[in-house]
Amino acid sequence: MNREVPAPSEEELRRLAVFLHERTGMAHGESRRGYVERRLVERMQRCAVPSFGAYMALLRGSAAELEALVNSFTVNETYFYREEAQLACMSQALLPEIVSRRGPGDLVRIWSVPCSTGDEAYSIALWLLENWRLVDAYNIEIVGSDIDTRALAEAVQGWYGARALQRLPPELVGRYFEAAAEGRWRIIQDLRESVRFTRVNLVDAGSMAAQGRFDLIFCRNVLIYFDDASRATAAWHLHEALNPGGFLCLGHSESMARISARFVARHLADAVVYQRPLA
Repeated sequence: MNREVPAPSEEELRRLAVFLHERTGMAHGESRRGYVERRLVERMQRCAVPSFGAYMALLRGSAAELEALVNSFTVNETYFYREEAQLACMSQALLPEIVSRRGPGDLVRIWSVPCSTGDEAYSIALWLLENWRLVDAYNIEIVGSDIDTRALAEAVQGWYGARALQRLPPELVGRYFEAAAEGRWRIIQDLRESVRFTRVNLVDAGSMAAQGRFDLIFCRNVLIYFDDASRATAAWHLHEALNPGGFLCLGHSESMARISARFVARHLADAVVYQRPLA
């Protein structure tokens, strides 16, 4: 049974919010006070620390506890074929433009960040197999990255429930997933091996740069959790992670217009995307 811990004060919650913001870019204002307090108390109980000060000392000295705390604050709302119009845009407009500057067999790199439990990264692989006729003509590398190590572990395993698969046509579920008990499906091994998963922090220059450069980046529905300064930092890192001429896809409610002037907005038939200029 978890031991009782003293309720954190307003100042202690503020200190934790600042601590998290500095390390993840996520902003937790007054409207999320209850959310922050619940997760802080859960971690303090699990670690059996007597006070907030003792927990902060543990956080600063334990990479494992920092990782566990960050995991508890991430939002993993995702499913297969989310924002399908962007996937159509990828195969019909973005990739044809990218490979027009390449030769057959050349490397094309696609990044899903954050990738959560892998649904969106695997969706890219599945969509290309089904909808891009040149899929076998190029060496395609798909990378899924997230700050949440629990979500990454689930992505590697590739097990999903009915809700995650609800937008997939039944014939695709039958072709690319193996059914198991209790309403669970596992994505086939060939697809699991087609995506590489890594831990990345969008506001950390080192972890971003370590991934190299990409031709296409899907970074959807995460910048809404950042404040202006963190959005600007993430946008800088995403720009640097693109090859010249590469494309960035944001969530449908997000825009780069007020974040960074380094991208060129492209209004295509299926989606608005943001391009790193060739020059």
